Amino acid sequence: MNIKYYFKNFTILTTVLFLCAGFSFAQTAKFAAPRQEKLLNGLKLLTWTEPNAEKVTVKLRIHSGSAFDPQAKEGTMALLGDSLFPDETVKGFFRDELSGELDVKSNFDYIQINATANSDKILDVLETLANAVSNLQINKEITAKVRSARLEKVKELEKDPSYIADLAVAKRLYGDFPYGRAQMGTSESLQKIDFADLIFARQRFLTPDNATLTVVGNVKPDFVYRAVRRYFGAWEKADKKVPATFRQPNAPLSEKQLIELPNIEKVEIYQASRYMARNNKDYQAGLILAGILFERLKNSAADVQISDADFQTNIFVRNETHLLDGSFVIEIKLPADKATAFIEKIRQPFLLRKISDAEFEKSKTSRISEMNQSLSEKTTLAELWLNADTYQLISVKDEISKLNSVTLADVQRVAENLQKQTVVSVVVKKSEETKK
Repeated sequence: MNIKYYFKNFTILTTVLFLCAGFSFAQTAKFAAPRQEKLLNGLKLLTWTEPNAEKVTVKLRIHSGSAFDPQAKEGTMALLGDSLFPDETVKGFFRDELSGELDVKSNFDYIQINATANSDKILDVLETLANAVSNLQINKEITAKVRSARLEKVKELEKDPSYIADLAVAKRLYGDFPYGRAQMGTSESLQKIDFADLIFARQRFLTPDNATLTVVGNVKPDFVYRAVRRYFGAWEKADKKVPATFRQPNAPLSEKQLIELPNIEKVEIYQASRYMARNNKDYQAGLILAGILFERLKNSAADVQISDADFQTNIFVRNETHLLDGSFVIEIKLPADKATAFIEKIRQPFLLRKISDAEFEKSKTSRISEMNQSLSEKTTLAELWLNADTYQLISVKDEISKLNSVTLADVQRVAENLQKQTVVSVVVKKSEETKK
């Protein structure tokens, strides 16, 4: 049968969500709470003591990301993050002198500095990070330098079929709403950003009352607190906070989008729906549902001779949640002949059967195991605390309680809500001219 027929009728999200029933499970493990402090300027400090740690890990998160990029100037917040350490000198200092690493991560929801070093170098780490955020220098030369470096990265990404498809999916889901735009900026938008835009972003968002600092290592909390007051105390707080309020997005575009590209051997199929925000009470139930769907797809792939290795690298279920909303995405990358067989398989009636007790139990147990792994390591535990601040969660303890109490009825409710959402379809294939 013609593969185009399957693309047209392929609606995974609306045919593999099932009715469910309830169980009892092992609970999540206990976890170490941090020592919490807050400076007069609003900076929140969380410290975990790890007596056997050779390295100290410091994370400084700014709770605003590219969702706040001005219209037509996507990439502004990413460039602000790049401006914190605009050259390799400081990163080289961390590698060579502190036996550690330094990097900056940015996305829709935050900018985060990640630093590691030998435990006895904690003062060097704190001083370096404090200087970067409290005395950030932004001028025409630095802006041009970081813009040029990011432009080079983005231009390479814009040649990648998967990146092109991801942007197309986001655009069809959210339009001009922040989550429909490029987090890193585009080759066009980046060129419109000047140093005044970065200065404005710094003044609005790079402030201590919009930040959380975590420290994990063989350190004494009192010593760390005194050092943080010394180095970060002069960092000026904002005059007022900028709320995350945006005009609601238009309805998603349901018509299938076909993207033809040269030099692409696999067919890439994306099915997506709008999803819940990270602080939604059903977030944990959504992760369990995603795990069930992933296992269903895995079993179907094996039935049509798609190897486990190919499945793990070419078929994905993505549960992407942000501060205000999210997306549920199924991504498939396969040669055309295998794509045909796989789509036929997952359209079979057996996929409509109710989720079994065993399937639900397996997915929830796996999710609890993942959570326990995060709770057992203080560096990953710190990420949970940072997420609680960024996504305005009640607490880490509450998130754990919600996971423990998820029932099949909760998963059913998530499935029903997801079924009501408009499905966005994007297909990437080799252009007809290239085939000739």
